[in-house]
Amino acid sequence: MDQLRNIIATTAASGFLGLIAGYLLHFVLTIRRNSTASLDAEKIRLDAQKDSRKIIADATAQAEKHIASLRETEREHTQKLQKSEEHLYQKETAFANREQKLEEDRKKLENQVAEVRTIKENLISQKEEITKELERVSGLSTEDAREQLIGKVEKQANDDLQARTIKLERDSFERLERRAKDILATAIQRIASSNAGEVMTTHVTIPSEDLKGKIIGKEGRNIRTFERIAGVELLVDEAPGIITISAFDPVRRQIARIALENLILDGRIQPAKIEELVEKAKADINHIIKVKGEQAAAECGLLNIDPRLISIIGRLYFRTSYGQNVLQHSVEMAHIAGYLAAELGADVSIAKAGALLHDIGKAVDHEVQGTHVEIGRRILKKFNVDERIILAMQAHHEEYPYETLEAIIVQTADTISGGRPGARRESVEQYIKKLEDLERIAGNKEGVEKAYALSAGREIRVFVRPESVDDYHALQLAREIAHDIEQELKYPGEIKVCIIRETRCVEFAH
Repeated sequence: MDQLRNIIATTAASGFLGLIAGYLLHFVLTIRRNSTASLDAEKIRLDAQKDSRKIIADATAQAEKHIASLRETEREHTQKLQKSEEHLYQKETAFANREQKLEEDRKKLENQVAEVRTIKENLISQKEEITKELERVSGLSTEDAREQLIGKVEKQANDDLQARTIKLERDSFERLERRAKDILATAIQRIASSNAGEVMTTHVTIPSEDLKGKIIGKEGRNIRTFERIAGVELLVDEAPGIITISAFDPVRRQIARIALENLILDGRIQPAKIEELVEKAKADINHIIKVKGEQAAAECGLLNIDPRLISIIGRLYFRTSYGQNVLQHSVEMAHIAGYLAAELGADVSIAKAGALLHDIGKAVDHEVQGTHVEIGRRILKKFNVDERIILAMQAHHEEYPYETLEAIIVQTADTISGGRPGARRESVEQYIKKLEDLERIAGNKEGVEKAYALSAGREIRVFVRPESVDDYHALQLAREIAHDIEQELKYPGEIKVCIIRETRCVEFAH
């Protein structure tokens, strides 16, 4: 029992001591934590003070820099203001000096004006005194003396002038007539050139007679295809060793010649190849047309012509008028017009251009309605050609009035070029006109694709569109064309009207 009490007492004492020890430990730890927090707070306070001092120092340094910059700017502005004030002061001083000088000049001018006025008044009074004295001495007033003097001078001058005028008129007329003849003779002499007569056929030489059979083809299909596409007539059996191409249109003859020569060289003479080479020949002729137009313009010294006009000019190389080549005629005219313009003081370039372009309408007159002059005017206006050139070319057939000196020169050059011996032949032009009328009558009919006059105008071949004209209407169309030819044209013998209607069916196997 005592032992139990002792254990209990010991346990109670130990517990009490543990409680006291725990309280003391808690107290010590609390004090320690408080000390650590105080130290941390003190450290934070010290760091904050340090940072604040640094911020204040940086702000102070920046403020000082800003103040220094402001002071420098203020100093520069002050210097500029000082310079401006000095400049303004100098200007004010200069203006004051100028104003003073102007005032001095004004006073001098006023003095001079007063002196001039005094001198003028003195002269007027002296003139009046002299006039009065002259009237007293002569016994005539000023008006009477003036009229007598003028009358005497006029009478002498009129007699003199009349005699001189008569003499000048006589001498001038003789001199001008002689000079005009010299100018025209010189122009004709410098430009005189030969004119080859117009030919309606072209000959192509073949290496052997066997080729004629190939050109004709089976049942004549090759020659028919060639004549249909090229618009010419081939005369195979007319002479040995040659094939004759007949057509009044020289462009067609040239296309046919080139195509036929290429066919002979190629050796493959068949409808498809004929079509291919005829198209290629047309392209070659178009190139020749362009080259001829450029050569004509360069020969005349006209280098600023629109390239599209050059191509139209080149077509005149294959056109004739009364047996005279139109392009050669136009170039010849341009040279003559240039010489005349130089002698008469006109614009040489305008005269040359008007002469070169005067017949440009003939290049397309078979495609466009109207006279070649009116067609040419429309073409030149379309391409914005100088109005002076249009005025120069439009009066060469007197359809329009002569508005400029260059227009008279172009008309004169046309007369010289076309009127000299051997230049033109009326019968050839009439013959070509008949063939053109034949093609025009047939070509104006509905459904007609192409129309060609062949055999010197004794035959007209008309190709129609098969989808527009059937067999019955083809016969009716032939009668209508024949009737129109009888009504409109005068011709000996008869003219054969041949209507050709061809249907092609093409399909491809794949």
